[in-house]
Amino acid sequence: MIDPLYTSAFLMGLIGSGHCIAMCGGIAGSLQLASDKRKTFTYSLAYNIGRALSYMIAGALVAGISSQFAKQNTSFSLILSFIAAIFMLLVGVYIMRLGPTLQWLEKIGKTLIWQHIVKLNKYLMPINSPFKALGYGALWGWLPCGLVYSALTWAMTSPSALDGALVMLCFALGTFPAMITLGVTAQKLNTLINHPWTRIVLGSVIIWYGIYLLIIATDKLVL
Repeated sequence: MIDPLYTSAFLMGLIGSGHCIAMCGGIAGSLQLASDKRKTFTYSLAYNIGRALSYMIAGALVAGISSQFAKQNTSFSLILSFIAAIFMLLVGVYIMRLGPTLQWLEKIGKTLIWQHIVKLNKYLMPINSPFKALGYGALWGWLPCGLVYSALTWAMTSPSALDGALVMLCFALGTFPAMITLGVTAQKLNTLINHPWTRIVLGSVIIWYGIYLLIIATDKLVL
């Protein structure tokens, strides 16, 4: 049976594709325009694989570290469960566009991480090979994104670094359809994803799962 956390991560990536296109679509699109038309798909795929690899590395790091603390302290594991549940609710609200619940996370990420990593861009320009596109995607995988950070809080509850990486892989795969098929297909997909009812349904699914996690965490607290 597939872990509901993997499914939720995939759904968040899928429904958050519109956000991904807004933040990274211009970059991925420029790769397609700059490269040989026959290599368009190769460059786009390499870029997105690089992005997914960065997500997986981040997921493995946070899950690996948190799992060690959780083994030594059951209270720490309980705190992580509450954090993951709360972020699940925040993501649901964000997806339903009921409020900018994740912008503060992006501001923190920009200050602490991105302003230092973005300086490495110059070493990958011009992007004239799939390998450079892969590296460029890996670099931009660290772009401040509230959805990515939320997925990382879910990865933190994973029992191992491998499980944390798999959570982030599921999230990345959810973003692939829109990011790889930039153009007419992506626009149609984006229209469907951004339809109010689609957001309400998928946002509700994530919110209900967040409530479910809160109930489980509360039960453990009582016990």
